[in-house]
Amino acid sequence: MFHRIGRAVVRHPVWTIVAWLVAAIAIVATAPSLPSNSDESSFLPSSYQSIKALDLQEKAFPSAFTPSAIVLYQRTDNAPLTAADKADISRITTALGNKHIDQVQKVITGSESGDHKYKTALVQMDKKSDGQPKQADAAKALRADSADLAKGTQLKVLVGGQAAQNLDQQDAGNSSDAVALVGSLLIIIITLLIIFRSPLIAIMPLVILMGLVFTTSNGLISYATKLFGLQANSSISALLIVVVLGVGTDYFLFLMFRYRERLRLGDDPKEAMVNSVTRVGEAIASAAGAVIISFLALSLSTLGFLTQLGPALAILVAVTLIAGLTLFPAICSLIPPRALFWPGKKWGQEPTGTRFTSIGRMVGGKSGWVAIVSGLVMVLLALGTLGYKADYDLASGSIPKTKESMVVQDTMKKAFSAGAADPTSVFLTRTDHKPLTGVDFTAYKDKLAQADGVASATFDQKTGLSKDRTTALFNLTLKYSGASDKAISAVGDVRTTAKDNAPPGTEAVVGGTSSIYRDINAAVNHDYRTVFPVAAILIMVILGLLLRSIVAPWYLIASVALGFGATLGATVLIFGRGDGLIFLLPIIMYLFVVAIGTDYNILMIARLREEAREGREPREAAAEALRHAGPTIASAGFILAATFATLMLSGNSFLTEMGFAIAFGIVVAAFVMAMFFTPSLTALIGHAAWWPGHADRGAGPQGGVVAAGGGTDPYGAPELDESGRRR
Repeated sequence: MFHRIGRAVVRHPVWTIVAWLVAAIAIVATAPSLPSNSDESSFLPSSYQSIKALDLQEKAFPSAFTPSAIVLYQRTDNAPLTAADKADISRITTALGNKHIDQVQKVITGSESGDHKYKTALVQMDKKSDGQPKQADAAKALRADSADLAKGTQLKVLVGGQAAQNLDQQDAGNSSDAVALVGSLLIIIITLLIIFRSPLIAIMPLVILMGLVFTTSNGLISYATKLFGLQANSSISALLIVVVLGVGTDYFLFLMFRYRERLRLGDDPKEAMVNSVTRVGEAIASAAGAVIISFLALSLSTLGFLTQLGPALAILVAVTLIAGLTLFPAICSLIPPRALFWPGKKWGQEPTGTRFTSIGRMVGGKSGWVAIVSGLVMVLLALGTLGYKADYDLASGSIPKTKESMVVQDTMKKAFSAGAADPTSVFLTRTDHKPLTGVDFTAYKDKLAQADGVASATFDQKTGLSKDRTTALFNLTLKYSGASDKAISAVGDVRTTAKDNAPPGTEAVVGGTSSIYRDINAAVNHDYRTVFPVAAILIMVILGLLLRSIVAPWYLIASVALGFGATLGATVLIFGRGDGLIFLLPIIMYLFVVAIGTDYNILMIARLREEAREGREPREAAAEALRHAGPTIASAGFILAATFATLMLSGNSFLTEMGFAIAFGIVVAAFVMAMFFTPSLTALIGHAAWWPGHADRGAGPQGGVVAAGGGTDPYGAPELDESGRRR
């Protein structure tokens, strides 16, 4: 199949390029707009208790609200507020409400801190637009208007809360996108210049990837998001840029290294490109298939963010794969090799005595020791996972601490009760939907106040009962910050207390930010039990089909799992000693490290099989595979790791952790696993690695591939040089 694809593309390169251009223009021009939602509650399905509480609040207490924004007042000299200051605060709060800012429904007076240095106002926005960009615009307007209204006073006014966090997250995301793009471009250009000494090769993949592949993928992602009703999230943009540049450059490298190798063996340029697509196509397609399946496995997640991220990344990799098999070879086949590799002069000469030849000899000659040492390195790093704990404060993780919303959040933690900014609500309702009669609300409130981690509990007889008297609302303030482990644990105690003390015929549900995070914790644990195993099983199926072996997939996926453990352990040791790692990180890390680690394993094992088919014994085949595939994997691994590492420059702690984790995982996958552990283990297992098939043996004239000295190419093209060695 890949021989036919290569032949068709090389014979009709202009038509291939035109087809790409037409498809890209059509998709981009007709793609729907992609709205963004950053509301944590949108991560969860309606079956979780925190979401049931949100629905109940909306129905029973439509006028009650969890503030979408919080206005924080303080004096510029940080002294206690005076009577004149409080009069100014009342005036500004009223004026903000009278501004009728889009999305803002009311602005009411909040609470005052115990030291009398801070006072708040609470802003209600349209619940239907929670997390959407227009509420971030409203927060921007609130900041501008409050600053104008405070002129001439001694007050400093800051705006925080969810809407303001969304605004700051957008700003941080734009900076992250720019840093990721510029950093990735520089790394790829410099690395390709060093490898190929050709400005054209250094620039070509970037123009193709950003000009056609990324724009086409974004259009298809928009279609998929609208078609399947997925949640879009602005924070994945930087990740998509890094993936298309990193993975796309990897596929370009796989093709160009093999193309240069074929030219050095004496192939005609067009035949060299056909043979390159033929030889590397199966490995690229299988590797991309593993990546796509891993990402699609995220569709099984219960978190809205991941169900959007998975298909988006899968579409991106699929389009990049198609470009790698068609667009790249079509463009390269139009350019004469001398022009393509200019001004380099040694592209047509096979180097001798390279570093990878020496590495190959070591791996082949001392396979046992190499397997033990490389495996031990990964095991020792994996021990760091014992200290893992999760941090559920995604907003703090994705927004720099210097942003206004984070300053407000940190100030309120210190000035008020730690849980004041994230109140917890308990809703008591009858199971038969009849009015609550004969219930001692005060006694129930007192029971809730006694739950571990609760600082105070209140119930207002006038505002705490719904109009039809079927639902009662109790407001709780926790002792801890809403996203902290202690608050999440406290919500568990509140839920137990609320349920155990609910009067007969009633039920209680607990809502609020901490409740949402507790449910996210449960959802993540569910994903660990489903997404991880499903992705691993599907990848093993791909490996089995590619290698026609039952044995090899087991130790290959085990090596990748070991690489994941090493990566998570190293990330915990560096970033996880304080509040812990952002809760999404292990899932994203697992999928990237497993998928990309499988990429490099597939490339190495496919080359090892190719060398074995020429009649070489397992150890010799491992040595030759390192000699030929080693430079490709090392170059691809370096570029991909470096592009992900640019995320560490974003100023966003979530992207910093992700950038390090994925970059480190790729380094482990390329330079420990694929370069040493996998080939040495395969050499030790020998022919049994391919059981029950014989993928490492020549199949004779009927099967196409034979050992050195006689036979045909597996795709129908004669591939023997004058000495009888298969080219």
